[in-house]
Amino acid sequence: MEHTYSVGSNPVYYDNQRLHVLFAGQSQTLPNHQAGPKIYDYYLLHFIVSGSGTFRTEQRTYELGAGDCFLIHPGQLVSYVSDPRQPWHYRWAAFTGIEADSLVLRAGFTPLQPVLSAGEESTIPGALEGMMQAFYANKESADLTSLGYLYLIVGEAAERLSPFSRLSGAESQVKRTVKQMIHYMAAQYAHPVSIEQMCASLGYNRAYLSRIFKQETGLSPVTYLLKLRIEKSRQLLRERPELSVEQVAASVGMTDALYFSRQFRRFCAESPTSYRAATARHGEPDPR
Repeated sequence: MEHTYSVGSNPVYYDNQRLHVLFAGQSQTLPNHQAGPKIYDYYLLHFIVSGSGTFRTEQRTYELGAGDCFLIHPGQLVSYVSDPRQPWHYRWAAFTGIEADSLVLRAGFTPLQPVLSAGEESTIPGALEGMMQAFYANKESADLTSLGYLYLIVGEAAERLSPFSRLSGAESQVKRTVKQMIHYMAAQYAHPVSIEQMCASLGYNRAYLSRIFKQETGLSPVTYLLKLRIEKSRQLLRERPELSVEQVAASVGMTDALYFSRQFRRFCAESPTSYRAATARHGEPDPR
């Protein structure tokens, strides 16, 4: 069997970006080809296209084959060796940046769970190939293209590894729906949207959504959205002194400034004007 190896490096130099793909490549290894034991200072994801081999971390040993992924975490002592009879052919990508840790966590990978069985129909090898080809083109746009492919990979991993995907049946659906509601409100709070509009957008009956939301969060959707808007308004009152109370209210999706002031007093026990004056003098007061 012939050994092949190719790699493309990001034409954009890494200079403390929030997230950055360093390089991507592929290799058909020879029998018993071993890397490590060694430590990397970046994340390194492998997808096994064919063949098999062994991946060892500080905690466990994994026997892996076609359709499996393994993620090497920075600072972890690892080694991996191809099978003596069916050596693996794999693709890989390395990435780093201050947002890399949270991205990996969202995907569901941890040092104790560094392996994903994605299957041979996975989109991950195509994404890794796309990264490598983008780097071969040697255009600065390849940096953004590689991030797009990385998010596609993380999206598939999250679907398979995240706690929500491991929940069964109805419980999984309820938690996913509540998570969608929270994301919707976080994205739309600045607009005068209603709970009815959210329910219509998600395609569910309002009574059902209100019930499961309160079951999961302890709050009704109306109260959650109102608290979110008031919390965002507190931030604007502190940080944007040039904005009037009416402008702050409109910026958090509340077009009636009097209603906003009443709700602000309800949650914060003082008026928006008093809150702004107090924080200007003493900094933000203790949460109420």
